[in-house]
Amino acid sequence: MKKIVFQILVLSGIMISISSCTKELDENILGSLELEFENLYDGQRLVLNSQTYKNAMGEEHTVSQFDYFISNIKLTKENGEVFIVPQKESYFIVKHNDPASQKFTISGIPQGKYTNIKYLIGVDSMRNTMDVSERTGALDVGGAAQGMYWSWNSGYIFLKMEGTSPAAPLNQTTGQRGFRFHIGGFGGLNSKTINNIKEITLTAEDPFTVKENKTPHAHIFVDASKVMNGKTNVSIATNHTTMFNPFSVNVADNYTAMFKLDHFH
Repeated sequence: MKKIVFQILVLSGIMISISSCTKELDENILGSLELEFENLYDGQRLVLNSQTYKNAMGEEHTVSQFDYFISNIKLTKENGEVFIVPQKESYFIVKHNDPASQKFTISGIPQGKYTNIKYLIGVDSMRNTMDVSERTGALDVGGAAQGMYWSWNSGYIFLKMEGTSPAAPLNQTTGQRGFRFHIGGFGGLNSKTINNIKEITLTAEDPFTVKENKTPHAHIFVDASKVMNGKTNVSIATNHTTMFNPFSVNVADNYTAMFKLDHFH
């Protein structure tokens, strides 16, 4: 009798375990993922206006603004399946002077183990050219995206970095020696133009699990020094104002290296 009771208990335990595993892997059950972007400069927390930095060309400078778009987020599972965040819910502006913008949560993710996170730095061509009524939230040019859109060029500024430097020429109007990197360009609407849309892939050292009632927190380091230092070492003296011009491609190529998935909480 005791043997029968023991067998029943073991069988019940196995069934509970199977049921638990099945629930964990059930893609119909949804979870969330939190992303946090921590802006650095050469490994140290980025400080606006008061901290002096030096680029690879040896030019001293301070940074007064550092903002960028994150969009079109995708998550890849261990088995290769890709979850694409619904596009309308997949646009964010990270602003260094707005700590609240540096952390956001993505909901509605099927449960499972994921290995990497993909996203664009910038705004895709489709959304760039949609009617203004379709560009809300982070894309609202009169709201959150104010200052991150070229009305004269009909396109979003993907990354904006500004500051001052003794290496920059003197502006006779402001009396300052400033630099500006306003990088955009989605490839053009009616004719081909600069395309600085970049996709970033961050791979986790170990798969991270999205489950119901359990939200993993991805901590991503963003090194602003990479805007000027990288494949092309940018001179402020030579390229103090870089916007919608051919040289902007070099800056965009540089900053693709500024993201690092550091750890999960």
